[in-house]
Amino acid sequence: MPHAAFRALILGVILACLTLPAPALAATAATAGTTATAGTTGSAATGAAPSGRVALVGVPGLEWSDVDESRTPTLWRLVAQGASASLSTRTVPPPDRGITCPVAGWLTVSAGQRAGTAGRGCPPTPAPRPDGTGASVPGWADLAAHQATTGYDARIGTLGRLVTAAGGRVAAIGPGAALAAADGSGRVAGYADSVEALADLAPYELIVMEAPDLAAAWAGRPLDEYGVPGAMPAPVRRAAAEAADRRVGALLGRLPAGTTVLVAGVSDVTPNPHLHLALATGPSPAGEPYRHGHLTASSTRQDALVTISDVTATAIAALGLEQPREVVGRVWQNGGPAPAAPAATIAGLVDADLASQVLREVRGPFFAVFVTVQLAFYVFAALTLRRRREARAPGTPARDDAATSRVLATVQVVAVVSGAIAVSTFLAQLVPWWTLPAPMLSLITTIVAIAGLIAGVAFAGPWRGHVLGPLTVVAAVTSVAMLLDVMTGSTLQVNAVSGYEPVTGGRFYGFSNIAFAIYATGTILALAGVSQWLAGRGVPRFVSLLVCAGYGGLAVFADGWPSWGADFGGVPAFVTGLAVFGILLSGSRVSVLKLLLVGASGAVLIGAIAVFDWLRPPAQRTHLGAFVQQVIDGQALTVIGRKFGAMVGVTVGNWSLTLLSLVALAFLFLVLDRPSRWGASALGQAYALAPPLRAGLIGALTCAFIGFLINDSGIAIPAMALTVAVPLALAASVRALRLAPAGPPSTPAPPSAPAARAERPEAGPRS
Repeated sequence: MPHAAFRALILGVILACLTLPAPALAATAATAGTTATAGTTGSAATGAAPSGRVALVGVPGLEWSDVDESRTPTLWRLVAQGASASLSTRTVPPPDRGITCPVAGWLTVSAGQRAGTAGRGCPPTPAPRPDGTGASVPGWADLAAHQATTGYDARIGTLGRLVTAAGGRVAAIGPGAALAAADGSGRVAGYADSVEALADLAPYELIVMEAPDLAAAWAGRPLDEYGVPGAMPAPVRRAAAEAADRRVGALLGRLPAGTTVLVAGVSDVTPNPHLHLALATGPSPAGEPYRHGHLTASSTRQDALVTISDVTATAIAALGLEQPREVVGRVWQNGGPAPAAPAATIAGLVDADLASQVLREVRGPFFAVFVTVQLAFYVFAALTLRRRREARAPGTPARDDAATSRVLATVQVVAVVSGAIAVSTFLAQLVPWWTLPAPMLSLITTIVAIAGLIAGVAFAGPWRGHVLGPLTVVAAVTSVAMLLDVMTGSTLQVNAVSGYEPVTGGRFYGFSNIAFAIYATGTILALAGVSQWLAGRGVPRFVSLLVCAGYGGLAVFADGWPSWGADFGGVPAFVTGLAVFGILLSGSRVSVLKLLLVGASGAVLIGAIAVFDWLRPPAQRTHLGAFVQQVIDGQALTVIGRKFGAMVGVTVGNWSLTLLSLVALAFLFLVLDRPSRWGASALGQAYALAPPLRAGLIGALTCAFIGFLINDSGIAIPAMALTVAVPLALAASVRALRLAPAGPPSTPAPPSAPAARAERPEAGPRS
C-alpha cells in the first residue's frame, strides 16, 4: 500500500473516533496539513521577524556539581537570579554507550530532535571554515544524511534556518555553537572563535556560544575500547569548569539589556551519562521574567527537570517565532519555588543527579537479585506443594501433615510479600535510599520493608481468612497507589527502579510500560477480589459487574488520558484484559469474535483520545497527539519501526526477564494448575472456593500478552505482570489447600472449571 494511502487510511480510522462532524474535522486536518507545509520554516512563512533576543550558552559536560560560589561565581549568580533545573541530554548515543557526545548534543539543539553521528565513540567537533564574516560547517551534508538512519529523522539546521528565514541575524561563537546555529546548508552568517572577536552583539537576535573547556579536557583523556575518553581527574575538571565560567561571564558582560539567557550543559564529558545544568534568566516566552526558582516544561511535567530538545523550543519561543513541528521540545517555564539560598538549590539538583547515577548502578544488580530470588522461590514452592501431596497420602503420620501445613503458611506469607514487591519499588521513592552509604542494600531493604508493611495489612484484618483476602489487599494497594501517583504527576516513578530514568529520557510522566503492567495486573486482580467479596454477601452478579466496570473504566481512563497516564499502547491491552475478565465473570465464554471486538474498541478509544490531544495547541500535546501528527506527516511508519525494533531487542536481549516469564508461566500451569492423584490442582481448588480468581487471572494474563505485542518494552511487560499475578495466585492457592478437608477428595475437581459452574463462593472468613 502506498504511504499516502496508508496515511489516509489510518487518519480516517482515527478521525472516525470523534464526535465532531466529519467535514469540520477534515477541515481541521486540512488546516494542520497546510501548517505542516509552512511549518518547516515556522513563522518565516508569515514574514514575522524575531521580536526578542536570545543568548544560548552551551557548556558541554557542565553538571550541577561543577558549580561553586568561589570557583564559578558567574554561574552561582545566575542561580540566584534566574530559574534552574536538571537537563536530560539524551540524544542518539554512539554504539554500545548510552552517553551524549558533544557533537550529538549540539546537533540536537540545531534540530530540536534527537540527533547523532555515524561511527563509534565521540568524534571531534568540526572546525568551521571561515566565509567572510560567517563560516560553514565541513561535512554538513553527511551529518544531515545520517539523521535519516537514526529512527528520529532530525532535521539539523532547523534553528538557524528558522531565524534567518524570519529576517533575523545569527552569530555563533565556537565550533560547537556553529553546529547549533547553522542554517539548513550548514552556514552561519556571523562566526567568531571567541566573544571578544565579535565587535558588537547588538545586531544579532540569536547568539549561540560554546564554552568548550570541559569537552576539550575530556577529549584529551585516553580512549576506552568503545572509543570514548575516560573520566577526568577532579583537579582537571575543576580548572575546566572555572575557565568555562569565565567565558560565560565575558559574554554576559557584553549582552544588550533584555536578552534572554539560556545556559545548558548540552552533553556528557564522562564515560557514563549524567544529568546536566539548565539555567534561564531574562524575559521568558510567557512575558514574565525567569525568576529564582525551578524550571519546568510540559515535556517532563516535573519540577526542576527539562530536556535538551526543550532548549531549541525555548530559544524559538523567546525570539517570538512559531515552533515548527519537527522541533519536539517544549518551552522552559517558571516552575515551583526553589530554596532561597543558591547553595540549597544547587544541592537539591546535585542530589537529583546522584539519584540517577545510583539508580543506573543498582538497577541491573537489583533485577538480577530479584529474578534469582523469584526463581528460587518458585522452586521452593513447587517442592512444598509436592511434599504436601505426599503428606496427605493415606498412612502418612499426622505430624508430617502438620509440619507441611506450617511450611505452606510460610509459603503463603512469602508469596504475598513477593506480590507486593512490584508496587513497593515505586513506594520506595518516598525514602531517599540513594543517599545512604550502601545504596543497593538500602534499596532492597526499603522495598522489602514496604512490601512487608503491605503484607502486614493483608494479614491484619478478618479478610486474611478468605482465599482472596490477602490477594485483594495487595492488588488494591497496587492499583490505587499507581492511580493516585499518575493523577498527581507520576513523581513516584521518577528514578524508581521500575520507573523512569531521567538520564535516559525515555519518558518523564504518565505510565511507563512497566508501571502499566503492574497497574493493570493489580487492577484486574483487585476487581476479582472485590467481586468475590460482593458475591459472598449475596450481591447480585450484575451489581458486581457494574462495580468492576465503574472502577475499571476509571482505571483505563487514567491510563490513557493525556493529563494523567498518556499511555498509547496500554489502553487497547487494558480494555481487552478487563473485557475478558468481565466476560468470564458474567459466566459467558470468550470467543475470537469477542476478543476482536473489544480489541477494536480499545484501539478506537485510544484513537479518540489521541485525536483529542492532537486538537489541542501543539505546545500542550503529549506524545499521543504527536503520533497523530506523525501519521499526517508520513512519519508514523518510522516511529512504529523504531518501537518494534526496541520490542524485539528487549525480548531477545533481556534473557533474565524472558527466563522469569517462562518459569512463572510454567509454575502457574504445570505446578499450581496441575491436578494430583489426590485431588484437584491447587489453583483448581482456589477457583472452586473463589470463582472470580479464574476470571481475574485470565484477564490479567490477556492484558499482559497484548501489551507485550504492541509496546516497545517487549518481554518486560509480561515479566512484571507475572511478578504480581503468580505470587498472589500462589497465595490464594495455598490458602485454598489449607482450607481443604483432610484426606484425598473423592472426586477431583477439574483444573479450570468455568466460573459459572464453580461451587458457591464462601460467605465469610474461614480459618
